[in-house]
Amino acid sequence: MAVTRIKDPSPKTSTATPPPARPLIGVNTDYITPKNGPAYTRLNVGYIDAIIGAGGLPILLPPPHRDNLADFDVLLDQLAGIVLTGGADMDPRRNGQALTSAVNPMPARREDADRTLLARIFERKTPVLGIGVGMQQLNVFAGGTLHLHLPVDNPKAMPHFDQTGAPHRHMVLIESNTRLDDIYGAQELRVNSTHHQAVNQIGKRMRVAAKAPDGVIEAIESTDPNWFCVGIQWHPEADTASALDVQIFECFVQAAVRASDSVFAVA
Repeated sequence: MAVTRIKDPSPKTSTATPPPARPLIGVNTDYITPKNGPAYTRLNVGYIDAIIGAGGLPILLPPPHRDNLADFDVLLDQLAGIVLTGGADMDPRRNGQALTSAVNPMPARREDADRTLLARIFERKTPVLGIGVGMQQLNVFAGGTLHLHLPVDNPKAMPHFDQTGAPHRHMVLIESNTRLDDIYGAQELRVNSTHHQAVNQIGKRMRVAAKAPDGVIEAIESTDPNWFCVGIQWHPEADTASALDVQIFECFVQAAVRASDSVFAVA
């Protein structure tokens, strides 16, 4: 039986505009150990929405077992930036301070992973945005210290959280000639506030970028003009964030694009 071969038609050249390139943004996740049932990781969807809205592509970084922490090196080779998320407190015993009843330490598995991630971030000068405890981690890793419980360590401080869990807000004063000043373009900003700890002594090669009216440090940043390393105590990813908070995610994602070729094309 004769077989007729049909010649494939010449491929047509597409005139469609290529999809935009999005930087891959790593996001650390929480580690939850319920009393009943298996452990699991968790991330508030606000982080995902904020990163995507700013032009990035979030890549979740669940905390691996301590035997597999070296895998972060493989991941970081593919990432343009890191968002360090909020969560429970750092274990003060690992920072040379005493554990008190006011402190709620995060699970050791998350803290092990976060500390490994921080080491890689500082070594590589990876663009990083630290939020909540993520800001505190940046300061501690830079050699700074924390107020473990503001009502005790700084009793004259204004309220920085609502004990009933209700939304709480206050003003912050942004320092002039800082990266945060360039991002927000405002000297005063009204932010959400849910923290009971705060930066005490600032870490090396870090500077204060914003304070509350009572003097409590609300934002820090690296003094290196070529490294986007910013920590903020408020939560720009939350439903209670202000419209201006979109700008910090946009500026962070733009910095990640400039610092890395790790991008992923999406439609």
